[in-house]
Amino acid sequence: MGMSLSYTRPALDTSPFTSSSESSRSLLEALVDSSHDAIVSKDLNGIVTTWNSAAERIFGYSASEMIGHSILQIIPPERHSEEITIMSRLRAGERIEHYETVRLRKNGERIQVSLTLSPIRDREGRIIGASKFARDITERQRGDELRSRLAAIVESSEDAILSKDLTGIINSWNSGAERLFGYSAVEIVGQSILRLVPPELHHEESIILARIAAGEKIEHYETTRMRKNGEPVDVFLTISPIRGRDGRIIGASKIARDISRHKQMQALLVQSEKFAATGRMAANIAHEINNPLESVFNLIYLSRLSPDLPGDVSEYLRIAEEELARVSHIAKRTLGFYRDNTAPMEADMGALLEDVIRLYQLRIERHHIKIEHDYAAALPPITINRGEMMQVVSNLIVNSIHAMPDGGSLRVALRPGEREDAKGLEITVEDTGIGIATENLPHIFEPFFTTRTRSGTGIGLWVVQQLVQSRGGKLNVVSSVAPEDHGTVFTVFIPYDVPVTSLAVSA
Repeated sequence: MGMSLSYTRPALDTSPFTSSSESSRSLLEALVDSSHDAIVSKDLNGIVTTWNSAAERIFGYSASEMIGHSILQIIPPERHSEEITIMSRLRAGERIEHYETVRLRKNGERIQVSLTLSPIRDREGRIIGASKFARDITERQRGDELRSRLAAIVESSEDAILSKDLTGIINSWNSGAERLFGYSAVEIVGQSILRLVPPELHHEESIILARIAAGEKIEHYETTRMRKNGEPVDVFLTISPIRGRDGRIIGASKIARDISRHKQMQALLVQSEKFAATGRMAANIAHEINNPLESVFNLIYLSRLSPDLPGDVSEYLRIAEEELARVSHIAKRTLGFYRDNTAPMEADMGALLEDVIRLYQLRIERHHIKIEHDYAAALPPITINRGEMMQVVSNLIVNSIHAMPDGGSLRVALRPGEREDAKGLEITVEDTGIGIATENLPHIFEPFFTTRTRSGTGIGLWVVQQLVQSRGGKLNVVSSVAPEDHGTVFTVFIPYDVPVTSLAVSA
């Protein structure tokens, strides 16, 4: 469709004397007619005087339908006041650029447009009308709105969402990433993604980038990443290629989900299954050992009746009888149908420590361990369950022995103590063994955690903690693996006052 103006286009003059002004006018008409933008002119009353092909396409009205009619025909009623303001500014000689507003198509559809309006002057310089360039920005606005919605979704996501280029440099970073990794966008955008990857896993990143560059999408990749404070965090990664307008892959988007809690729940499930299996096994073992225990009890009893028995042997048999009683007690309690009604009673803690040390004296000597006893004098007796307390001290001493396979020093101390206004006794078991690695310290009281793969069960320290806490006590540990100063110190605090809950458990 050709351009329609308010004047009649003159017939083409084929003579060689066609004026340059006519040629210029024809060229201008062709440029206006071929424009992708609507180009319209109107007088100072808002009456349309010209209307190009793009205006027909954008607004749906032909030139004959619009020329001579008010421009208000394409302006929504609620925006008519805009036209008054616009015309006022044009009459004052002002040019209006990139004015975004809403206009109407012939079918009533509303479209977003960007307007540029300029005054039209006559030869004397008087303003007689206005030219208007109108660009349909509906799709652009929709794209902007879509991008805004997507940006809002990304920003509000609980997951970490980020992008990076093919060299691993981070380009974008949402709030979820700030929460998960601890870096703000200012700190991390422009930095290498390797800041989030533990050094031992740096090789993963080159593999991931190679797969992304090949156009591959990586879904539900489980790995470990690193927070700003150096703490590791378990994550699920979904990584997708980002393509430019020409289809080339220019980077990657990454969604990281924190699965630490999920992993903890899995570990707890495995742990509970281990407990169930261990419980069944323990019940069977307990059932099987009861009869042999009775036989050993009888043999020790008969041995102690011998009139020629040396005093030290008699003492050893007494301790053996007490230990067998403790084993029997544990076995019966494990079976689940035996109610523990052994009441706590007053005991000399120093004598109890000596009994435990005597039990392990041969093992201590065999490992070339030098032992030191350091007990405060005149300590009052304390109310405890003797068997449970012997189990606590036994586990700590056995751990120290295992930590010193090539010899060392073991110090067992007993002092008065005070914690949170509660007075009691403080037992210290200190060794010069290999020590406990820093990363293992938070886990040593977890059931089934052990670094002794051949002989450890992983329940000794867990049992110690349970028994100490049930008595209202506290258990602390300090350890070092430094070559010049290695070793471990366990401190057990037992209050003199027996908590009510502890009595209820033992009753």
